[in-house]
Amino acid sequence: MSENNPTKNDTAVELKEAVDSVLAYIDQEREREIITRRFGLLDRRETLEQIGELLGITRERVRQLEKAILVRLKIAAEEEKLPAVHVIERVLIRDLSEHGRVSRVQDIAKRVASETKNPLLRSHIAFIAELSPKLTVVNENDNYYHAIGISEYGDEKKLKHEVDEIVKTIKKEGQPLTIEELFGKLSYEHPDQVRALASVSKHLAHLKDRWGLIKWPTVNPKNIRDKIYVILAENGKPMHFSDIASSIKDSDFKRRNVTTQAIHNELIKDKRFILIGRGIYALENWGYSKGTVSDIITSVIKEAGEPLHRDEIVKRVLKKRQVKETTILLNLQSKPQFKRVAKATYTLDEASA
Repeated sequence: MSENNPTKNDTAVELKEAVDSVLAYIDQEREREIITRRFGLLDRRETLEQIGELLGITRERVRQLEKAILVRLKIAAEEEKLPAVHVIERVLIRDLSEHGRVSRVQDIAKRVASETKNPLLRSHIAFIAELSPKLTVVNENDNYYHAIGISEYGDEKKLKHEVDEIVKTIKKEGQPLTIEELFGKLSYEHPDQVRALASVSKHLAHLKDRWGLIKWPTVNPKNIRDKIYVILAENGKPMHFSDIASSIKDSDFKRRNVTTQAIHNELIKDKRFILIGRGIYALENWGYSKGTVSDIITSVIKEAGEPLHRDEIVKRVLKKRQVKETTILLNLQSKPQFKRVAKATYTLDEASA
């Protein structure tokens, strides 16, 4: 294998070899057991309590031993006593340099080792990064995903602060932003850095590279209604329910295989969607109104506060509903609530109201 151009299979093998060499460097079997179980190097990760119960020692003693072992291993890595660590370190730094200098562990694993289902490879990457003097590990909690960054550009505290800054910027804006828009509001060398940092936050989600809070349906649609909303918002104009269904099926959404009837049912139930024509729906916040054509005519005349020429009534009604002009004119001429007060000019008949 060429060191300058390792294949993904080579990297997976080298990761295992690096982990094996580090474990072999640890003299005491109990210490190897602690590290292996804490980092999930052979199986799932275990808690301090679980390991303490297995080894017959307290949780605190396990924590102390883990800390002491890691310190020794980090020193050994810095003193070039663990050359396999540096082989993987170079692979990870090269990958991070191409992807914004920080990245979630699962994303790194997928890129460098085609890892999609094997959690051991993720554990191996995280463990080697923990020992590397040139890498920073962001530990997972309720706010951040497990991630790795290049130490030259910041420690864990600095990386978390930068992630928080992006979340704060989006919250302040109150709506999803593209990476370019975020980049314009922050101080970074390249948009890729903004995207990389945003990816570390558990409070953010994105759809078509528009980033927002994970609770916003426009970037994280969780149900059919949210997906309908996103499709209409992206289209920017009313759509027939069958076209909405087709757009969802062609989208990148998860669970996008829904029936046209299911789409229609959800459109009827949600107040955000307004029926403005035969099977045609719009978003309520676009200014469309519910009701019959005569209801819309009534609201148009009321909003005007004065009689309106029929051409003006038609114009204003068409902004709220997609119907034929003849339908509007027929309602004006046949409904008792509308009274003609001049040539082709109508107002509301108070007696019929």
